[in-house]
Amino acid sequence: MPDTILASRYSDRRRNNAVATVLAFVATAFGLGWLVLILGSLLWQGFSGLSLAVFTEMTPPPGSSGGLLNPIVGSLILTILAVIIGTPIGILAGTYMAEYGRYDRLSSVVRFINDILLSAPSIVVGLFIYEVMVAPMGHFSGWAGGVALAVLVIPVVVRTTEDMLTLVPNALREAATSIGLPRSLTIRRICYRAARAGMVTGVLLAVARISGETAPLLFTSLNNQFWSNNLNAPISSLPVVIFQFALSPYHDWQALAWTGALIITLTVLALSITARALVATGKQS
Repeated sequence: MPDTILASRYSDRRRNNAVATVLAFVATAFGLGWLVLILGSLLWQGFSGLSLAVFTEMTPPPGSSGGLLNPIVGSLILTILAVIIGTPIGILAGTYMAEYGRYDRLSSVVRFINDILLSAPSIVVGLFIYEVMVAPMGHFSGWAGGVALAVLVIPVVVRTTEDMLTLVPNALREAATSIGLPRSLTIRRICYRAARAGMVTGVLLAVARISGETAPLLFTSLNNQFWSNNLNAPISSLPVVIFQFALSPYHDWQALAWTGALIITLTVLALSITARALVATGKQS
């Protein structure tokens, strides 16, 4: 092949590579630009209203000063309830699929359903829990809100538990079996310890996912402007309060909505950093 043809093809490839590189940088800058604008607005508006009163006072009526104590506590209650309900179910399901029925048809069905739940809109989960819990009970409640969030926790924990247990070398299981350990003890003493960092990471990621969920809570726990830790009644939550205050015409409520959004963002950021640190620790060990 003549040298002129080779040189022409080489120059065409370099030109195409340069164009593709420029387009990639432009797309990255475009996406990061919007992210910087969103985070900048959130930090500017959120930090301007951040004070000790936000964490010590109740949500105020229009035109009055107040804080976000009751929705913060309500969100903590609902999140803890969701983790208590969803984590054991997710860990047990993931353990079965990784240790007992890795190639069973039932495991394939569960994986398929789990993938659907991972991508399902949270409002669909809220409507489902409304039909099976709120409507029969005749009222909104914290229990319904906790169950709705637990349904969102389960698929994340199932996926991470199965993936982490699958990564445990079979040689460890064989070594435990060779000394007479039954499978249940092998899983608890060997597999869980080896996959502990990844499993905890999955729980943290699930908590980060449900921290800002609003739609399922609108159909289940609704809201409560007053202090209440009664799970059999409507209970306040930070995402719902942000939603309602942001849509209100009152400036003081809108300022609290920005501050609440900042609190959720910082919480999710802290959980994400902790999850990445645990993953890094697990890889090093």
